[in-house]
Amino acid sequence: MAVIRKTRQHPLYFVIHPLDDEPEVKCGGEDLGRMPMTPAVRISLLALQAHLVLMGVLVLYHVLDLAGTFVRLH
Repeated sequence: MAVIRKTRQHPLYFVIHPLDDEPEVKCGGEDLGRMPMTPAVRISLLALQAHLVLMGVLVLYHVLDLAGTFVRLH
């Protein structure tokens, strides 16, 4: 009687659900200092902050306009 054995050509991987996995140790950021930035990066971040503030002001203006807060004189 012949015995046929199948061998796997690919590795066997086990999938572990994240809720069943061991929790990882989190790093604290209390001992970290300020990150050094080049002038170009600093200007880009300031421009992004200004853009976000401006967009927030425009959204607030649009909401107040839709609420009828501003009186239009025609």
